[in-house]
Parts: sequence; C-alpha cells; structure tokens
Amino acid sequence: MLDDFLTLNYAGLYASVNFSGYLTGALFTMFIKDINTKVKYFRLGIVLSILTTLVLATTTNEMLWFISRLIAGFGSGMVLIIGGALVMVKINYENKTKAMGIHFAGIGTAIVLCELLSQYILKFGVWSDAWMALTIYALVVSIYAIHILSFDKEVKKDAPKHKLSLDIFTPHVILLTFAYFTAGVGFVVQGTFLPDIINSLDGLEGYGSLGWLVVGLAGIPSAIIWMRLAHTHGSINIIIIAMLLHIVGILIPTFSNDIYLNLVSGALYGSSSIALVALFMTLGGQIAPKNPVVLMGAFTASYGVGQVFAPLYSIKLIHLFGNYDTTLYLTAFIVFIGVLALLYAKKIDKNSK
Repeated sequence: MLDDFLTLNYAGLYASVNFSGYLTGALFTMFIKDINTKVKYFRLGIVLSILTTLVLATTTNEMLWFISRLIAGFGSGMVLIIGGALVMVKINYENKTKAMGIHFAGIGTAIVLCELLSQYILKFGVWSDAWMALTIYALVVSIYAIHILSFDKEVKKDAPKHKLSLDIFTPHVILLTFAYFTAGVGFVVQGTFLPDIINSLDGLEGYGSLGWLVVGLAGIPSAIIWMRLAHTHGSINIIIIAMLLHIVGILIPTFSNDIYLNLVSGALYGSSSIALVALFMTLGGQIAPKNPVVLMGAFTASYGVGQVFAPLYSIKLIHLFGNYDTTLYLTAFIVFIGVLALLYAKKIDKNSK
C-alpha cells in the first residue's frame, strides 16, 4: 500500500486514529456492568471489526478510511478487553494464568495466518484483494468465537452487576497503568512501521514482510511461555524482563542492517509485545477478580493513549531526521521509563512480584 498510494504520513495518522477508537473502546468497557451486556458488546466488536475491514477492500476514500479506522479501533477494544474478561471468567482451570497464556497465543497465530494469506493473495492480485480475503477469513473464524463466548441464551434480569469503584486505583495500580502506557508506545511504533523500518535499511529492501511473519511466529508460543514464567516468578518480574527485551528489539535496527539481527528484532517484538498484553490483562483481572473488565479497561485505556501518541511523534521525527533512528531511540527510552515505574511499584507494594 505504501508503494501504491499510501504515504507514510497517512499510515501514521490512520494508526493514530485507529488507536483513538481503541482507547474509546477501552474506556467504554469499564462501565459495562453485567456479563450479558459484555457478551453483546463482544459480538458487536467482532461485527464492527469485520465491516471496517471490508471498507479497506472496497474503497480508497480517505474520509471513509479515517472513519472506518476509528470504528475498527473501538471494535477491537470490545473484542480484546471484553473477550479476555469473558474468557477469564468462563474458564474452569485452577491456574488461570497459564490458561490465559493459551488464549492470548491467538494474537500471534492471527498475525501469522493473516500474513501468509495476504502474501499468497498478493502474488496474484493487489492489496485490496488481500483485504477482501482477510474480511472473508475474519467472518469465518469469528463464528466459533461468537458461539463459545455465550453465557445465557436469554438475558437474565438478575444477572450480577458490578459498579465501577475508584478505590482500586491505588498508587501501585497507577504505576502499573503508567507502565502499560509505555508498553503501548513501544508496541505501536514497531507495529505500525516495522516492515518499512526493515525495508529502509541498506540491503534489506523487500524483507519487511518476512520480518512481520517472524513477529507472528514468535508471538504464538510467547504468551504461553511468559504466562507460565509469571506463575512461577511473579507477573511484575516477568513484565520487567519482557519490556527490557522489547527495548533491545527496538534498538537493533538503529545499529545494524544485518538481516538476521533484524529478524531477531522482529522476534523480540512479537514475543514481548504479545506477552505484555497477556501479562497486563491477566494481572488486571487478578487484581479485580469480581469484575476483571474494570482494570483490563483501565490498563488498555492507558495503553491506547500511548498508541495514539506514538505514531504522531514518529511521523514528525522521521521527516525531521530522514530515518527511523531517533524515533526508535525515543521509543526505547519511554519503555525504559516504564521499567523504572514497575520497579518502584514493586518497592511500594512488598507483596507484589
């Protein structure tokens, strides 16, 4: 799409608008009180995600794309946050931390399957054909998700409701929320620009799609592995390690144009970023077990602010310096500030690990 008609400026703006919708969705989920309403909005999120993907396949109208990206972000917020909360409540496993690792492995699996499907379609068609194929694919795979995350065939009048309480936002939780903001910054910069970052390096033109495939492959087992480590060594300890590895991955393209090192960068990004989503979402659910969507929504809202903010400064710095280096340096620094916040969170809450 960058080669055909889309400029880097618009790519960044579309990403920012998308995550603005995601932020709105995250805030909205915090006020959904009963389980039956959550199921409804989960299903709505899936429908919106599919329809907005169809928009990308059928038009190049810039205004329609901006609107669709905003709605798509809202829909994906419904799917990720409410879906994760529903799974956490529904699963019967004694060790929910490990089980949620399996659930979040779906993110990496989706990246791999979508990338393979897209690259296959692009051999015979154009980018709009790839979006159409992804729309059809999403429609097919969503059927089971809609079916399995259903609690009652009819909405019960006496369904339990949980009010939003601000008491849960202790200094410890606020620091965790800020740390997830920095993780959102780290996620979106590579998530938006990684293929182009690789393609912009001398000698690596055309390797961007391979880098993105590696992201997905690394992401499939990562949530399972990291969640098992979190169960043994503590969620915050493992989050800190994942964020430090994420920083390494962010910085690799700034000092090397070696293809293998940059594929390692993609692997570190895929494994750490997907793991961080799983770790923070599960941690939020554990802190607020009666209504996990509250902290999941708060964490994701903070994450979404980072996702909106990062593409905007990225565009500015890329045009100012003519490469991605300064953007990546700043992004790595912001994520490191998040690590420091987590260390302080551990200090003020001796029971956390």
